[in-house]
Amino acid sequence: MGNLCSRSSERKDDNFAGPGRTLGSAPPPPQNRATVPARMGNSQSTSKNHDHGAGRTLGGGGGSSDAQGRAEIDPNMRSAAAEAAQGRANKANQSRGKLGDNLAAQKKQTQNQLLAASSREERGARDADANAESRAYN
Repeated sequence: MGNLCSRSSERKDDNFAGPGRTLGSAPPPPQNRATVPARMGNSQSTSKNHDHGAGRTLGGGGGSSDAQGRAEIDPNMRSAAAEAAQGRANKANQSRGKLGDNLAAQKKQTQNQLLAASSREERGARDADANAESRAYN
């Protein structure tokens, strides 16, 4: 097993073996360059005929827009979105059991309340350890 930083005598492509170059100079041209394939003609594209027409504009559902460029919202779409949001809100309010209730209560705590509860638990653990140590000493 060799040293990570040592030089190996059998290594021929050492980066620092050449004369080097200055900071502003361009890198040397590559020796082996890959060839660029020619464009495929219609005779070659028998199995994969892709139509590359004009793309769609995102958000342009075909509706008209007002003077500021905002698209008008269909009332049916608005009511469907409101129903979906109401369904998500109802699902979030459902009881998820004991663990879900504990998690919801913990999420409602502020940062100070969370830190105070954690501190209370740590002090209780330290007191219990100190009592156990004093009982073991006697």
